[in-house]
Amino acid sequence: MKSQLLGMVVCGLVSFIIGAVIAFFAGVQYRMKVAEAELGSAEEEAKRLVSDAIKTSETKKKEALLEAKDEIYKLKSDSEKELKERRSEVQRQERRIQQKEENLDRKAENMEKKEEALQQKLAEAAERLKEAELEKTRQYEKLQEISGFSEEQAKAHLLAILDGELAHEKALKIAQHEQRAKEEADHRAREIISMAIQRCAADHVAEVTVSAVPLPSDEMKGRIIGREGRNIRALETLTGVDLIIDDTPEAITLSCHDHVKREIARIALEKLIQDGRIHPAKIEEMVEKARREVEQKIRQDGERAVIETGVHSVHPELMRLLGRMRYRTSYGQNVLNHSIEVARLASVMAAELGLDTTTARRAGLLHDIGKALTHEIEGSHVAIGVDLARKYKESPEVIHAIEAHHNDVEPRTVVACLVQAADAISAARPGARRENLENYIKRLEKLEEIAKSFNGVDKCYAIQAGREIRVILKPEVINDEQMVITAREIVSKIENEMEYPGQIKVHLIRETRAIDYAK
Repeated sequence: MKSQLLGMVVCGLVSFIIGAVIAFFAGVQYRMKVAEAELGSAEEEAKRLVSDAIKTSETKKKEALLEAKDEIYKLKSDSEKELKERRSEVQRQERRIQQKEENLDRKAENMEKKEEALQQKLAEAAERLKEAELEKTRQYEKLQEISGFSEEQAKAHLLAILDGELAHEKALKIAQHEQRAKEEADHRAREIISMAIQRCAADHVAEVTVSAVPLPSDEMKGRIIGREGRNIRALETLTGVDLIIDDTPEAITLSCHDHVKREIARIALEKLIQDGRIHPAKIEEMVEKARREVEQKIRQDGERAVIETGVHSVHPELMRLLGRMRYRTSYGQNVLNHSIEVARLASVMAAELGLDTTTARRAGLLHDIGKALTHEIEGSHVAIGVDLARKYKESPEVIHAIEAHHNDVEPRTVVACLVQAADAISAARPGARRENLENYIKRLEKLEEIAKSFNGVDKCYAIQAGREIRVILKPEVINDEQMVITAREIVSKIENEMEYPGQIKVHLIRETRAIDYAK
């Protein structure tokens, strides 16, 4: 029974396997048929696509050829049109050039005709000139025969006449101009100047290059000198001032050209005398204290000058330099007081003329600022002052006034002229300045020498402390008309060759006397 079942099972399995194999092969055959069918349709589709692509490319090729032909035709048409236009332009240019050539030919012909006419006229003119020269020679010989003068004699006679006429006219014009200027300016100028001087009167102290320090007793001199002179050497070294200890009772003289150093030494010496303890360490301490005091006083003096004159916005360094001018003199006149006075004078005169008083005051106050550094910097005080004003950003008007107040440059503004006038007024005022005797005598001799150098001068005398010179003329050499010219020439030579404060009056005298006796 079991064997039957087993045989049935085996038979069943074998049948199943055989059926499965048959079904597998049947499926494979089916798939192959389907694949072959799909492959055939794909080939047909590919052939169709290739055919469509070929047709499309042929169409685009034809279109491109048509467009290219159209573009070529268009370019050809444009080029033919442009060529035609250029040919027309060339033809017009050729016609224009031909016309110009024809015009040039006609002008050349006209020029030749004119040249021929001109040559003819030149020939005629040369002939006429020759005839005129002959006539001139005949007239010249006839004129010489009638006048009885040779050529040189006639020239000399005419020149003498012209010189006399010109001298007369020149003298008249100079006299007229001077008279007109005096009539218009003298009265007004005197009013303004007198008013300015009256309103700005100031006291002046004449400083010198030495200062005297009083001593309580002569015994103090030995203490100041010290053992082996160490005290006096220390004081001189620290201050730069020479101490002169002589036979003058109860006094020591300090000598130095720098007023600031001399003032420091004076204050330090007074402090030492008051303290009583005199030795090198104490001297150094007192000199330093005195230097601080002087610097403080310099600043205060500068501020006072600025406030007193009403000048604002001045640089602190310029203010300090103004204070240093307290210890500077010019011909014995204190420079700071002089600058303040010039500022006031310039302001008053500017107000009278209706000008800017602020600029005038500022220029007057700073016009001598360079004198504060003339001991330290080489150059004139004018050049130093101009450099300082430019350095500290002063206005161009103020700089020009400083530069022109001694005529180093020609004054170009009214303010510069006012500062120049105020400077001369302040310097020339009686008692403001002094000179030593030697310079004074040299100036008078130079003044008389200049006047005597002119032809026709008989005698000359410098009077009024050199403020006036009287010149006595020879009447047979210089007439009344030439007096005016001679006076102007003397004035010009004095201005060019001399330096002087204020002004100098040139007074010419010509006298003719006729003397006879009744018998």
